[in-house]
Amino acid sequence: MERRPAPLFIAIAAALAVAPVAAQEAADTARALDTVIVTGTRVTDRTVAESTAPIDIITPEVLQATGTVELATALSRAVPSLNFPRPAINDGTDAVRPAQLRGLAPDHTLVLVNGKRYHPGALVNVNGSQGRSSAPVDLNSIPIAAIERVEVLRDGASAQYGSDAIAGVVNIVLKGSGSGGSVVATGGQYSAGDGRQYQLQADTGFALGESGKLHLAVQGGHQDQSDRARPFQGTVTPTSAPAGRVVQRYGDPEVDNLSLLYNGEVDITDYLTFYSYGLHTKRETLSNGFFRPAGDSRNIPSIYPDGFLPQILNTSTDVSVSSGIKTFTAGGTNIDISYTYGSNELEFDILNTLNRSLGPTSPTQFFAGALELKQHVLNFDFNKPLEWGLQYPVTLSYGAEWRGEQYTIRPGEPGSYVNGGVLVGGAPAPSGAQVFPGFRPSDSGSFDRHNISLYAGLEADLTDRFTAGVAVRYEDFSDFGDTTTGKLTGRYAFNDAVAVRATASTGFHAPALSQQYYQTTSTNFIGGIPFDLVTFRVTNPAGIALGAEPLKPEESENLSLGLVLTPANGLYLTVDAYRIKVTDRITLSENLTSTAVRNYLNANGFPDVAGGRYFTNALDTTTTGIDIVGTYKLALAGSTLDFTSGYNYNKTEIDRVAPNPAALEAIDPTALRFGRVELGRFEVGAPRDKFFLNNVWTRGGFSVSATATRYGEFTIRNASPTLDQTFDAKWLLDLAFSYKTGGWEFTLGGDNVLNEYPDESLFATSTSGQLPYPSQSPFGFNGAFVYGRVGFRW
Repeated sequence: MERRPAPLFIAIAAALAVAPVAAQEAADTARALDTVIVTGTRVTDRTVAESTAPIDIITPEVLQATGTVELATALSRAVPSLNFPRPAINDGTDAVRPAQLRGLAPDHTLVLVNGKRYHPGALVNVNGSQGRSSAPVDLNSIPIAAIERVEVLRDGASAQYGSDAIAGVVNIVLKGSGSGGSVVATGGQYSAGDGRQYQLQADTGFALGESGKLHLAVQGGHQDQSDRARPFQGTVTPTSAPAGRVVQRYGDPEVDNLSLLYNGEVDITDYLTFYSYGLHTKRETLSNGFFRPAGDSRNIPSIYPDGFLPQILNTSTDVSVSSGIKTFTAGGTNIDISYTYGSNELEFDILNTLNRSLGPTSPTQFFAGALELKQHVLNFDFNKPLEWGLQYPVTLSYGAEWRGEQYTIRPGEPGSYVNGGVLVGGAPAPSGAQVFPGFRPSDSGSFDRHNISLYAGLEADLTDRFTAGVAVRYEDFSDFGDTTTGKLTGRYAFNDAVAVRATASTGFHAPALSQQYYQTTSTNFIGGIPFDLVTFRVTNPAGIALGAEPLKPEESENLSLGLVLTPANGLYLTVDAYRIKVTDRITLSENLTSTAVRNYLNANGFPDVAGGRYFTNALDTTTTGIDIVGTYKLALAGSTLDFTSGYNYNKTEIDRVAPNPAALEAIDPTALRFGRVELGRFEVGAPRDKFFLNNVWTRGGFSVSATATRYGEFTIRNASPTLDQTFDAKWLLDLAFSYKTGGWEFTLGGDNVLNEYPDESLFATSTSGQLPYPSQSPFGFNGAFVYGRVGFRW
């Protein structure tokens, strides 16, 4: 019987709400609404309550309100429209998991740090996870220990910030005070007895002379693997997994991480300030592939007599440095000139493996190559107030940006990809390292581009009730041409309690260099003859023969309409509906490997190629939804009770699937570039809705936090419609008990304390019962997590 914590939870909340109230205090809520925002506006004193677009302020207390130490996981629990599943057995995606905002692609959300563009990751997702085909930022490379707050703009903002801001913007504001600090230690594990982890966070501020300040932060820790795999339940054969024991692993990977960060500024003169931040994060992630049974043709019994479970060790290294100066002119123009460098390198080491074609002398581990993305950004930003005779000055903003990017694929060692010639039963053996053949020299290369953008905007309080804004941006890319986007915003306050707001904008996402140039090759033997199956870069001649074309930018049209309500002291409620139409979405095709395709390629200059897949602009989609976010604060007799609630409904529909290109149609009229599995990821792969209600009761130094979250149903489609499965909505309950005394804080908590799991997968899709849960589950499939935390702040 399914557990439903919601009725009890709501009943308790209702009982507390009608308890005797000494007074209704709104100080904390007012303080949050009066927070000056720096995201989505160039006005220097715009607050949350005055914003013309929906924006959430996520504080460090919210980020650390649960047992997670991952930024993306913490944000997914605080932002109702953010989806962050925990895929497993997905190669590099296990190490760099993508997050979705408003159901769009992970790389449709722009990430800023201190208002500066943060670099994307080097990984492009090519396996069967939500966010397949995307190349997003790795949010978990930014340590929670260094964060002052996170501003989440849930609105299209390409006209303000450029590429990627179709779904919205996540701006991470770093701690920058010149005093104070904290040390926080967290440890916990899953109730199943695995996934043990510990994390240490520390930060502190220093004064630099009389006019400067520097804040330092460090975060490091370890996480053990979790495992929810089960024994093989099929018919046991020499080529199957053994019965009665668990040989597969299925869950979170093992992770070791260390992050170092500084953030500071110095007033050089009364009118000139130098600022800078720097980040270095290194994360090693050990994940698992599929088990190779003892009698499998991919195994060598003399090396692994009982079979083997190959593993991927990904080492991800992120570096980000941003420096600049702020000044102003006698005419009142504020000037901000900055340079930002960012890079991500992702290395692949394959462990507990072999290259079957090398025979019994095969090594059992290989370096399989690396991916690297570098980004350079030079910004010139200006804004000044204009006196136009209105009640308030008009803010004029304008500026320019130059961005250069370089994407590199480094080949693995030869043993990770070669065929050594050893036969299996008289036939050639598979080539390369099992689970992940290395990148070949023919796959490798270094590719770059640059772009220049110009922008301008006006924002004004036209009256004491009506605020309006307009923005336009022009960008010219060296690889695909130019584009222009625009945005209109407006907010009208009927009175202090009711306001409406609306935005209309166009946007775009430039194809990532990794989407254009990623390539990997594996060799299959067909009739004893080796053929390459390739993920083609769009410039590969064989890919072009199958219809690959240069990628175009994805373009969007965003409309939103919102209602802002502050009807009583301590109560703040926003309702924002949106519609986002995206054309020419970039996605990865199915494998094109029919006999007709192979014969054509072999007869037209590609004798060793059997087919493959490529990225293409093939889909148009429309996403509609609504966000509802509210906060309420009560003062009870000797205590306070804070409510925070959020709800998101989101639906994506595919408007168009491009027909096969003429080149492919001529080769194989029956070729299928996009199947129902991939299309289902767009339309039904993420939950249709999500709701959470958080209560924090505080009395003196003691507090209790309880959060109920409902994740809506989602569906996984199969190539065979009879194996489609819809997974029911689930309620999860998180609890935490904290006590503060002096500068100390002690917390004991549990996430998913009722030990809820997603529905089990159909046996036919569970690898003979070994993988019982869907990796697309929006809350994972690890069960309850219990943790303790000790912190000291000064």
